[in-house]
Amino acid sequence: MEQAELDIIDRLQTELAARELYTRVETAYYEGQQRLTSMGLAIPPEMRNLSVIVNWPGMYVDSLEHRQDVEGFRLAGGWRGDEQLWDWWQYNDLDEESSLAHLEALIHGRAYVCVGYNEEDPEVPLITVESPQSMIVMTDSRTRRVTAALRLYEPDPTRDVQGCVLYLPDVTIYAEQVDGRWVETDRHDHRLGIVPVVALINRARVSDRQGRTEMRRIMGLTDAACRSLMNLQGAQELMATPQRYILGADEGLFQDELGNPMPTWQAYLAHILAIPESGTEVKVGQFTAADLRNFTDTLNAYAHHVSALTGLPSHYLGLATDNPASADAIRSSEARLVKSVERKNRAAGGGWEQAMRIGLRITGGDPDAYRRLETIWRDPATPTVAEKADAVQKLSGGQPLYDRETALEELGFSPERIRVVMQRVNDDPMLKLMAMEGGDQAGADDQPVQQQAGGDRAPAGASDPQAA
Repeated sequence: MEQAELDIIDRLQTELAARELYTRVETAYYEGQQRLTSMGLAIPPEMRNLSVIVNWPGMYVDSLEHRQDVEGFRLAGGWRGDEQLWDWWQYNDLDEESSLAHLEALIHGRAYVCVGYNEEDPEVPLITVESPQSMIVMTDSRTRRVTAALRLYEPDPTRDVQGCVLYLPDVTIYAEQVDGRWVETDRHDHRLGIVPVVALINRARVSDRQGRTEMRRIMGLTDAACRSLMNLQGAQELMATPQRYILGADEGLFQDELGNPMPTWQAYLAHILAIPESGTEVKVGQFTAADLRNFTDTLNAYAHHVSALTGLPSHYLGLATDNPASADAIRSSEARLVKSVERKNRAAGGGWEQAMRIGLRITGGDPDAYRRLETIWRDPATPTVAEKADAVQKLSGGQPLYDRETALEELGFSPERIRVVMQRVNDDPMLKLMAMEGGDQAGADDQPVQQQAGGDRAPAGASDPQAA
């Protein structure tokens, strides 16, 4: 292995190690496993078992990812999805794997797609998704393309050896760490001229092409909500049950028949006390129970802030009103969320398109013919089936703007289901007969119009020769 290649590995490995803490924190917030001590809160040891995590970050990320569904690829000017690219997509199980990539990008700000040679079927590239916890890339600031990439992995679980894959524009190098240094184990000279790795970036900026986690804005509010819930539970333990007092009672009142002290919980939970008559006047009373609404009101205020920052509808956060919202009001409240998903789909779509062009290079295709490739996404909004069907019917009936396949696509049918429906329509003899009769009737109806348009009718004011 050349020294320049070792220098690239060392640089990328150092950057990956520097980001390890951030990726762990982001994973903890998504999973709802962050510790209260990591929030910088002074928590008494007795209250640590009362800590509750409010998993708003995980819910927010899932709400976005659930609306990111790729349904195919289409070339500009074409009205059908590209069959070859969709076959690649299905072969590599990207229906499932793409969701993982989108999820990683939302959590950590980036995810990676690797495209490689497929030994089992050379006509289909091998496409995999990788986590930023084990992979990192170098990007050219001018072309915004990946210039080098490093992936760390364990080549053999039975050995305590770390391996890596270094992706360069013309070669892919495999190495293992032996005695503290990297030793090359394999080299693949692909001569593609580009690095076969694509980065899916979330929230990229001109000054920061590495992306940011989608949870960044609400991490602080999540910490505050966790503290409020912890304080609420502490108040429940101490003040929710009315405190009682007894004045002038004998100590034996709090002992059992054997003279042992009564357990604290029995007195705390208001067991009935029988006070014997004595010469001393005994007074029994209780304090007013604490009102805990200040904690719940504070928690609701935090939830309103989260809704304002993220665009999540209030009912996602459990903020319900006495009057249930109508269906139109619910869809209107999701407008910001839908627009956010559309923006993220646009960014992620560029990455998937670049991955498909790299696959064409690997399989010997012409990537230049796919420069105007676009990704087909499922509508991230949530209209009802009746609304979608009504809109499609209006656009495909009468003087149609949609053909039948486009109408099915707008209804959300998958490419495979569209193919099955169209095949059944073409094979249905009744539909064929109706189409033939409709065509004959349309021709008969058009005949007078064509004659009038062709000028066969005599102009106004002309005399009829036969009448003369």
